[in-house]
Amino acid sequence: MFQTVLQSHLIRYPALQIQDVYKLCHQAALGSGHAVPNPEIARVWLERELNEMGAGIPEATLDPISPNGEIVRVHLRPYVATGGDSIRLLSAFIRTANEYHGEIHMLEEYWRTAVTIARFPFRAMDEFIQSMKTQGYPAVHHSPNYERLYRPAYRVVWRRYL
Repeated sequence: MFQTVLQSHLIRYPALQIQDVYKLCHQAALGSGHAVPNPEIARVWLERELNEMGAGIPEATLDPISPNGEIVRVHLRPYVATGGDSIRLLSAFIRTANEYHGEIHMLEEYWRTAVTIARFPFRAMDEFIQSMKTQGYPAVHHSPNYERLYRPAYRVVWRRYL
């Protein structure tokens, strides 16, 4: 159940904001949310992040974010620390981005779950999702607060490609 995924994130990341909840719902339903037309840019982006990510909070290597566990966030710090192969991860990320499309109705279902258990006012969550719907449910960045506190460094992949 997505409720379990979301509750875990609310506990581990108590300062997350509405857009972080949306990002989680979006990734769980749609994967990375955008195709990777240029693998070389994705490679450079990953290499730069690996070189610049620095320290962060303790995290598991694989963080299942879809209820069935098929879509995961691969946290880069523990992935590298345990000898993970960046080329293999890059390949899994690119394949996921280009081949996993998910379904909007799942994003909407996950959002309905989030509205019932997240600690944000209903009106604020409703306004946020209406704005995203008007824009075609785009992928978003984490909130500045989330970025500052948790220093996220991960790739969203379809577990089967790992």
